[in-house]
Amino acid sequence: MVKVVVIGGGWAGCAAALAAQKAGGYVTVIEKTDMLLGLGNVGGIMRNNGRYTAAEEAIFLGAGELFNITDRAARHKNVNFPGHSHATLYDVTKVEPMVRQLLKEKGIRLLIQKRAVDVEMAGNRIKEVVLADDTTVSGDVFIETTGSTGPMGNCLKYGNGCVMCILRCPTFGPRISISLKTGVEDILGQRAAGSYGAFSGSCKLNKDSLGEEIVKQLNETGVCVIPVPPEDVKKEKLDMKVCQQYALKEFAENLVLLDTGHAKLMTPFYPLEKLRKIPGLERARYEDPYSGGRGNSIRYLSMAPRNNAMKVKGVDNLFCGGEKSGLFVGHTEAIITGSLAGHNSIRYCLGIPLLELPVNLASGDIIKYANERIKTPEGLKKRYTFSGAEYFERMKQKNLYTIDRDEIRKRVERVNLINIFNERLI
Repeated sequence: MVKVVVIGGGWAGCAAALAAQKAGGYVTVIEKTDMLLGLGNVGGIMRNNGRYTAAEEAIFLGAGELFNITDRAARHKNVNFPGHSHATLYDVTKVEPMVRQLLKEKGIRLLIQKRAVDVEMAGNRIKEVVLADDTTVSGDVFIETTGSTGPMGNCLKYGNGCVMCILRCPTFGPRISISLKTGVEDILGQRAAGSYGAFSGSCKLNKDSLGEEIVKQLNETGVCVIPVPPEDVKKEKLDMKVCQQYALKEFAENLVLLDTGHAKLMTPFYPLEKLRKIPGLERARYEDPYSGGRGNSIRYLSMAPRNNAMKVKGVDNLFCGGEKSGLFVGHTEAIITGSLAGHNSIRYCLGIPLLELPVNLASGDIIKYANERIKTPEGLKKRYTFSGAEYFERMKQKNLYTIDRDEIRKRVERVNLINIFNERLI
């Protein structure tokens, strides 16, 4: 029996757990909060722009379970908003229980409200993970998907203080970098001006606090675009965003609201007194972060150096996925990197060659490209996502972007990787 321990239960961690379980591992997921999915509980955007291509690649590769859930939990499909086409908006109030049920049905062991704080090493290998209650979890191979947000000190140092986001560090304790505990130095992302980290890109408003016409439009179309008073247009805020695919002038000149169960406000923060001056938002109330009028959580302060098979450099039996594995933005990106890490964790234990996704798939190209760019000063200031900014332009230039499912399937067939993530190795 191969014991796989996944540290972090966000989208990447859940994807890693599923891939490792399907490959034959006995999988344990350690999650410090009381919910899986992490930022996926306030995200909600799938299949926009190149994420459609990437999602279909993942499905044909055999990592379709989580995409099937977000499709089933969709409130709206084929939504267009500034700079983005054919998006699916899933209901953030429904998706976590669906994912949790799936993992339980697969026999994956969930350690909820258990925080990993240290490791016990045997030479260059992790022997076990130490939890905050002094218990330990042993394994043959470990996958870190703890993200890059927290502890509170980072939001104080690089942001506007703790704003009480969905990760809830005051309640569940700070995120600890497991790779750093092994002696591997973290990589820190930068902003355009050179300071570290970046603000999360959106806030959630309580839909019941909004005007009837706004709610009606959100419910019917999934999107509502409201002009910002000229004196309140702050284009410099676009440089702060982690989500550079939304750093378009339209997002400074307008409030863009998306219906994900809450009203997703596509800006890092917006002063409440100014927000309430806009017609229809006179009673607006923030849901996440609760202090969204002042700031947002700070991300990209803890990435691990890794190869293109998602193995952490410097530790024999540690893999990584999601934001922990690079300057990736988004659920799709987390699911793909997590799936590859989970699959390769079993390959590693069996002593067979690790899988690298080929660069003639968008999934393989972004993993390789982001890994090259993170090694450069300029690359540390960028973010990599299928849905926009630098990488989506690359997708289009390389003819990797398509919404033709038959073409995507043919691409996966040509590299002989159909259902590779469904292959049982043990």
